[in-house]
Amino acid sequence: MKVYDVSMPIHREMAVWKDNHKRRPVITIERDFNPDGTGNRVTRVALDMHTGTHVDAPLHFLADGDSIEQVTLDRLIRPVKVLDLTAVREKITRSELEDYRINLGDFLLFKTRNSFREEFDHDFVYLDRTGAAYLAEKGIAGVGIDALGIERTQADHATHKLLLGKGIVIVEGLRLGDIPAGDYFMVAAPLKLQGVEAAPARVLLFELPQN
Repeated sequence: MKVYDVSMPIHREMAVWKDNHKRRPVITIERDFNPDGTGNRVTRVALDMHTGTHVDAPLHFLADGDSIEQVTLDRLIRPVKVLDLTAVREKITRSELEDYRINLGDFLLFKTRNSFREEFDHDFVYLDRTGAAYLAEKGIAGVGIDALGIERTQADHATHKLLLGKGIVIVEGLRLGDIPAGDYFMVAAPLKLQGVEAAPARVLLFELPQN
């Protein structure tokens, strides 16, 4: 069985939201080996909760929404569908999604041109409000995208609010460049934090056995 790691590596120079240096992970070696090789290393890491590949909880945009520990693992360890949307140049709208068979309870991962750039792209492909409304109508369980945000130019944050308001899980920061479109089994495990609106996650896709 082939396994794909579709998570972003976390390091000091990684892409962060809008290239804001305040969002970069701070990695500090607090204790290190002695010159003779004795001793040990201890490292401290300070992270924004939206660093790299991460899961958004409803609390991100809904004041009374669930925090990350309330997004149960059965919602993140499950079958998913990767959709190839690499032809989309600006935004994923309802009209692009209507070309695909989307069923009640699906968890969709959007592969776009975003997966082929390592630096932050201020013009990344995003899901607009019409696409989000369509997914909510379809009753999907979750959606993931290969950008650090699922929307970028909507001042009212309609995409987040439409999805999170319907209990649809959002995964951001996926790396899907090497992943063919199709069906997979996903294991997405956010850090076991409490009371926060998001958490970095390691996300793995497993090829399903061929019948």
